[in-house]
Order: sequence, then structure tokens, then C-alpha cells
Amino acid sequence: MPVQEDPAREAELTARIDAWLAHMTWRPDYAAWRAGRIWQERNQAGRLRMIEQYGGSITGSRILDLGSGMGGTAVALALAGAQVTAFEYNRAYCDIIRLRAARYALQLPVINGAGEALPLPDAAFDTAICWDVVEHVQNPDALLAELARVVRPGGQILITVINRLAFRDPHYHLPLINWIPRPLAEQLIERYGRSKQQAAFRDMQRLSEMHYYTLGAFRRRARHHGLRLLGIGGDALRRGEARAGGLKGLTRDLLRRVGVALPAYRLYRTFFQGTFELVLARDAHPARS
Repeated sequence: MPVQEDPAREAELTARIDAWLAHMTWRPDYAAWRAGRIWQERNQAGRLRMIEQYGGSITGSRILDLGSGMGGTAVALALAGAQVTAFEYNRAYCDIIRLRAARYALQLPVINGAGEALPLPDAAFDTAICWDVVEHVQNPDALLAELARVVRPGGQILITVINRLAFRDPHYHLPLINWIPRPLAEQLIERYGRSKQQAAFRDMQRLSEMHYYTLGAFRRRARHHGLRLLGIGGDALRRGEARAGGLKGLTRDLLRRVGVALPAYRLYRTFFQGTFELVLARDAHPARS
């Protein structure tokens, strides 16, 4: 679908996005990263393939994008023919989503609220996506219970979870801070200028306030809510799919040839992977607390 030309809307959208990127100017790739955020919906092909692979055909599918952020995935899904509901806690992000949808004259439902209390009916969605959300909510168990409630039996939830043992933290881009006491880690974050406390962000941004998990700990939480866990990375490796380039890709291919790719991946996943990409399958009768 072509972009609906409107210079005033584009200027407003860019200004609103820039207000949320100022704290990341230390990134060496800032200019390209910023451009990717402004046109986020154009860079979602990999995510859409993943959603279709685990959730089925996108066209006509009822999809909840819980924690839509700036709306790139939600808009891309709508352009691909999905019936998307965007749900976002940050009211300013909701405005950005609406402006992004307006580029294509899309009537995209956008709801502002907390993921622990979804104003949505039971079994309303075939698939839910919940990326970069779990670590920020007040109550992860309440979030999982709500996801299990609004996804139909047999539906899928694609979710990301931050690794508590990650060598390099994916939020602050510093090594080893997950291996030291949180007060000391937060001092190092401040010292290296990676804190978000002076940016527009105000909610759950200190490391000690976020929720990180080992894979086993998160699996147990999911099972309590009738959700079975599948790790996307290991699944892709079993299928022989290439998901990395450069030295990482060459190393993966070598390990695959000598037959130790899966054990090596599990070691990497436990101690080095920053973010787990997971699928949660909704059981017919989830347990309730």
C-alpha cells in the first residue's frame, strides 16, 4: 500500500520519534538506527515470517500486538492483511502508532493500557506477540495469565524474555553487569552514560526494577498458566536455518558439521544470549492461580 503523502504528518511523526531516541546518541550506528525507527514498518519482514511460521497465515488472522512500541510490527501486520489490535502502555507511543498507521490510511485499533489487565474478551485472538515487554511490567505472572486468557485454545504467543545470565546486557549494552550485584551494576551504568533516567523514559528503567529470567525459571512460570514453551533459536537450528552472518555464522556452520551445534547452542543460550525468542502454545485448559 503506498504512503499517503502528508509532509506535516511526517514532520510530526519524526519529531515524536526523535524525542524517544535522544538518550541513545552514543550508539555508533545512531543515524541508521534512527532511520530504521522512523520507517520501522518497512523492516519487519523477518518478524512477519516468524509470526506466520508459528502462528499460521497472517491474512485474516486475529493478532494482538501487546507492547506495540512505536507500531512498526502492528502496521506491517495490518498491511499484510491481519486483523491487528495494537496495545501499548506508553500513551506517547500510541500517538506514534496512529500517525504511522495514517501513512497508509489504516484504521488500526490502538489501546492504551497495562498488559496485566487487558480490556479484551476471552479467546479473542489467534496469535499474540509480546516483544520487549516482560522485563518492564509490574507483574509478569499477571501478564502471562492475561495472555493465556485472550488467546484462543491452540493459539500461539510469540514472546521475548531477557536472559538473567546474559554476558552482555541487551538494554544497556555493557558486559557482565548481570553477574554483579544490582547496586554496583547501576553505578557502572551511570558511569558509562547508559542510564535512561535523564531521558523521556520513567517507568521500570532501572536494572534492579526489571524482570530477567533463566530459561528454566520462565518455563516454570509459563506452565503455571497453561502455556508450553518452545525456543525459536533451537528450533531454527534443528531445521538447519541460517540465522547469523559473519564469524558467528561461520562458527555455527562448523559446529553443525562436527555434530555439536545443539549442545554448543544450549551453552551459548544459557550464558551469552541476551534475549530469548520464545513461542508459548496455549493449552485448552490453562491452570489458574
